[in-house]
Amino acid sequence: MTLDVIATTAAQAVIDAGRFVLRPVRKSDAGLFALYAGDRRVAEATRSIPHPLPPGAAEGFVARAIKRPADEDIWVMDGSQSALPEVLGVISLKRMDVAKYNRDQSEVGYWVAPAFWNLGIASAAVQALVDANPQANRTMFAEVFQDNPGSARVLTNAGFQYLGDAETFSVARGAQVPTWTYIRKLG
Repeated sequence: MTLDVIATTAAQAVIDAGRFVLRPVRKSDAGLFALYAGDRRVAEATRSIPHPLPPGAAEGFVARAIKRPADEDIWVMDGSQSALPEVLGVISLKRMDVAKYNRDQSEVGYWVAPAFWNLGIASAAVQALVDANPQANRTMFAEVFQDNPGSARVLTNAGFQYLGDAETFSVARGAQVPTWTYIRKLG
């Protein structure tokens, strides 16, 4: 797969991921975010999405995603140029320790709408983000819930190495959930 950064919008690159692009969030994405993130399966696979999704949550997410400057860059997995839906999912890079240590490291987060699970969408998105390295990171981290081995495979397929076990709170589950943490060193 050839990776090309297509353009830059508001200091955030549009990244070619093969069958789709990773592009900055638009206000018009809110409706599909509400539909997909409102699905219990999506919410319970994340730390921060509540279920049920409260009114205005998708619009709040969009407002946060487009605000600049930001400590997190958020992209939509957009398949509209390949006869796929405009929103397949979301992927983000959240800068870590910038103010205190400036270690050039970020945490990867992503979710894919259930209709597009098991189609390689998440794998292509994570690999494209690693290859593009739009924040010029030296290190990327990611964590997945231990009851989601598919997301763990997405990370290992993109060259992430298992770092250890932990746990984190899931808003949708209302509980601490065991996680696996991964690291990817970049050149």
